[in-house]
Amino acid sequence: MSIAVKEISKQYGTQLAVNNVSFTVSTGEIVGFIGPNGAGKSTTMKMITGTLSPDSGSIIINDLSALEHQQEIRRLIGYLPENNPLYPEMYIREYLSYVAGLYRLKGKVARERISRVIEMTALSSEINKRIGALSKGYRQRVGLAQALIHDPEILILDEPTSGLDPNQLMEIRNLVSNIGKEKTVLLSTHILQEVEAICDRVLVINKGLIVADAYADRLKESGMGYTQTIHIELDSSPDPKIWQSLKFISHVKPLGEKQFLLETPEIRDVRGDIFNFAVNQGLTILSLSLKKKSLEEVFRELTNQ
Repeated sequence: MSIAVKEISKQYGTQLAVNNVSFTVSTGEIVGFIGPNGAGKSTTMKMITGTLSPDSGSIIINDLSALEHQQEIRRLIGYLPENNPLYPEMYIREYLSYVAGLYRLKGKVARERISRVIEMTALSSEINKRIGALSKGYRQRVGLAQALIHDPEILILDEPTSGLDPNQLMEIRNLVSNIGKEKTVLLSTHILQEVEAICDRVLVINKGLIVADAYADRLKESGMGYTQTIHIELDSSPDPKIWQSLKFISHVKPLGEKQFLLETPEIRDVRGDIFNFAVNQGLTILSLSLKKKSLEEVFRELTNQ
C-alpha cells in the first residue's frame, strides 16, 4: 500500500476543512481526487506531502508514519502544488539543477536525472528559455519535471491541468497517463472528463468528507440512491400512466408523445420486463436503451450542487 490516510482532520479557526477522512491509494494506481472549491482537496494533499500536519489521525506512506519519518517520506513523494511556484528568472535546466540540489543529487547522477525528466516532460524544444517566457502548458511541464527530479515512487499533483487550453490539457493528460504506468499518482482536478480519461479510481470530497470512493468506470453508479433510467420510443402515443402498471417503475417522464424516460431503483436490467410488457400491451417499440448518468450529474448529486 503506497498511501494510507486514517481518520485525518484539519481545522482552521472555526472551519473544519477536513473531517475524519480515510482512504488508501495502492501502488501503481492513478486516483482522481475531485470536489467543489473549498471541499478540502488541497488541504488533504498538503497533509499527505507533509506541508501541513493533521490535527488528528495518521498518514502512512509505504509503511512509514508521515509524522515520524518526514525526511524519508519527502524522498518518496513528488509534489506539484496548485499554484506551481517557479522562479521565472531562471532557465529550465538551471531551475531543475537547483531542485536536484535540494534532494542532494550531485554530479553525474543529477545531470542524468535532469536529462531524463526533460525528455519525459518534452521540454527539450524550450530548454534555452527562461521559465518566465514559457507558456502556461510548458510551465506546468516544468512543475512536473521538478516533481519527478528525484525519481519518487508517489506523485501528488494538485490541479496539474488548471488554466490550460485544450491542446495543452491533452498534452499534460497524456504525460500524466504515461507517468502513471510507473508511479502511484494522486491528482486533484475540476475537469471530470480528465477523471474518466486517466484515473483508475476516484475519490469525491465535499465539505471535508469523503462522499464517494469508486473505480472510475463505476462512479456513475455512486449517486445519492442508485437510479436506472430507460429510454423507450414507440410508434404510437399511449397514456403515460400505462407504465405505472410496472411496480418497479418509480417515475415516468414523457418526452413528447411517443418517447418516455422510465426510472427504477432496481439494480437488475429491467429492459426485458419492459419489452415484454409493451408487447403484451400491443405497443410497437422503435428503440429501448439504458440511459446512464453523466459524471457531471453524479458529481452534482454527491456534492449537493
